[in-house]
Amino acid sequence: MNPIYERSRTVTVRPAQSADVEVIRAIRNHAVEHSTALWTQALQSAEEAVGWLAAHLERGSAFVAETDGEVAGFAVYGPWRALDGYRHTVEDSVYVREGRHGLGIGSALLAALIDSAREAGHHVVIAGIEAENAASIRLHERFGFEHVGTVCEVGTKFGRWLDLTLMRLSLT
Repeated sequence: MNPIYERSRTVTVRPAQSADVEVIRAIRNHAVEHSTALWTQALQSAEEAVGWLAAHLERGSAFVAETDGEVAGFAVYGPWRALDGYRHTVEDSVYVREGRHGLGIGSALLAALIDSAREAGHHVVIAGIEAENAASIRLHERFGFEHVGTVCEVGTKFGRWLDLTLMRLSLT
């Protein structure tokens, strides 16, 4: 992947490796504890993280972004639904390490995911975003995702109901 230059920093995206599991887990668990990006309060254990990442590595659907010599974010895509009728549709997830937002990391990761999903022959990428996450919605809009709807009060976290905004990108 080509590096993206933004704000005097180089962001390099590469396929994730099994050795990245702990840094990915740390970024993910931070999101669990401090945001509504993941609608769970259960932290991912080391054992769960290994299995979760292995499934993505097998599919070739996991990437990390490096800047300043460290992993600053990760992104994955996976099946949107389990039934075979949905096999050409995937859902994306993009996470940037706390304190590293606004450096082009999310954009670099999403670009890599879209390219990878297209090369793998997928037809559509779905983004399910907590409706108040304006930054993630803007990121997806910049890549051509269209709003397809918002489902109200379908999740809960931190003692409040959450709305889910669904966005869609056609890859063909």
